[in-house]
Amino acid sequence: MGLKVSNQEVEEERDEEGKGLDYAKRAQWVRAGVLGASDGLVSTAALMMGVGGVERDDQSMILSGVAGLVAGACSMAIGEFVSVSSQYDIELAQLKREGNMDQKHKLPNPYSAAFASALAFSLGAGVPLLASASVSSHRIRMAVLAGVVTLTLIVFGALSGCLGKVSRVKFICRILIGGWMAMAVTFGLTKLVNDFGILLT
Repeated sequence: MGLKVSNQEVEEERDEEGKGLDYAKRAQWVRAGVLGASDGLVSTAALMMGVGGVERDDQSMILSGVAGLVAGACSMAIGEFVSVSSQYDIELAQLKREGNMDQKHKLPNPYSAAFASALAFSLGAGVPLLASASVSSHRIRMAVLAGVVTLTLIVFGALSGCLGKVSRVKFICRILIGGWMAMAVTFGLTKLVNDFGILLT
C-alpha cells in the first residue's frame, strides 16, 4: 500500500512538472530557430536552383548560394536587432513607470537575438551549399539539392512538432509545401526571365 501511494505521488509530481512547462514560451524560441534555419535553407536553395536553371556554370551556382547566405544572415540579424531593441525599449519604459527596475535582467537582449537569428539562418543556408558543392554533374546537383532540402524540411517540421507538442504531420506538410513552392516559383520565374529576355533588354 505504501508503495502504491509512493508511485501515485511520483506520477502526480510528474504531472505537475508537465503543467509547469510553458510550451507557449518554448514554442516562441522553437519558432524563431526553425524559422531562421528554414528561411536560410529555402531561400538559399531557391536562389541556387534559380541560377542553376539558367546557368550550368558550377561557380555561378555556388557563388549565388554564398551571396544568399551572407546577405540573408545580415538581413535577419539586423531585422531581429531592430525588432528586439524596440521591444526592449517599450518594456524598459514600462518597468520604469512601475518602479520595478529589478526585473530589468529579464528583458530580451537585442544582441543575443541578432546573433541567434543570423546563426540559425547561416546553419540552414549551409545545408544546400555543402550538399551541392561535392557534386560535379549539373543535373545530379540539382536533384541532390532538391532532395536534401526536402529531407531537411521534414526534419525541421518533425522537430517543431515534437518540441511544441503539436502534430508533427501538420508541421511537416506546412513547411514542405512552403519550401517546394518557394523553390518552384524562383526556378520558374528566373527561367522565364532568361528565356524571354525580360528586364535584360
